[in-house]
Order: sequence, then C-alpha cells, then structure tokens
Amino acid sequence: MPKFILNIKLLNLQLIWSTLTYILILLLGLSATPIKAECVGCICPGNPCGLCALPPMKEETVSITHESNTCSRVRSIVAPTLAIPGTNEHFASMDKSIIECVKNGGDIIKNSRRSREFPSKHYCKPSVILLKSK
Repeated sequence: MPKFILNIKLLNLQLIWSTLTYILILLLGLSATPIKAECVGCICPGNPCGLCALPPMKEETVSITHESNTCSRVRSIVAPTLAIPGTNEHFASMDKSIIECVKNGGDIIKNSRRSREFPSKHYCKPSVILLKSK
C-alpha cells in the first residue's frame, strides 16, 4: 500500500477519535445538572433541631409553642433578657443559660452566620432523647 494512503487513513482515524472525544465531552457537560445546595445541620430554616437562643431573649424568633423541654427549663431558670450583647448583664445571663442548657442535657452551638431566623450568637441544642419524649 502506498504511503500517502496510510497517512490519509491515519488522519481520518485521528479526526474521528478527536470528534468523538469532543462529542462525549459536550454530552457529559450538557447532562450535568446543577445541584441545589440544601441546608444541612441545625441552623436551617424551620429550626429542625429545636434550638433556643442563649441567653433567652424577650423577643424570641423561635415559636415557644414548639419549645423543647431543655429550652423551657433554661427559660424558667434564666429570665429572658433585653440586655445589649457585650454588657455585663448579657454575659451573666449567657453564663447562667449555658450552665442550665448543659445541665439539662443540651449542647451549645455557636452561630457564625447570623440570619433573621437565627440572630443570636449562641444556641442550646436539646438532646435527641428529650426531643423525642415530647
């Protein structure tokens, strides 16, 4: 077989291979659908973990009708406050509420990204056992 025919066949194979590769890349790129980021964790819309703000605030954003046992115990021992964050009254109330949350089986969650639904810096997460016993 002459050399130029072999070169043409080789060029045709390379062209076919590169075309198929581009088509495959294009199809894979089009078939990839964007995935919506879902909120994971406790600081999500709807308050899935039953969090309550620490210290308890007089203007609570979380519905008190759905308050957990742990949060209601903290609220009964530590009076809700209107203290400005950073004041001595606020820190005293914060310390008492953290102690009561942990004493009643809760965990402390620090909120690094604030929102309308979760404006506080610290939250009490009731234990799962206490949430299920309601």
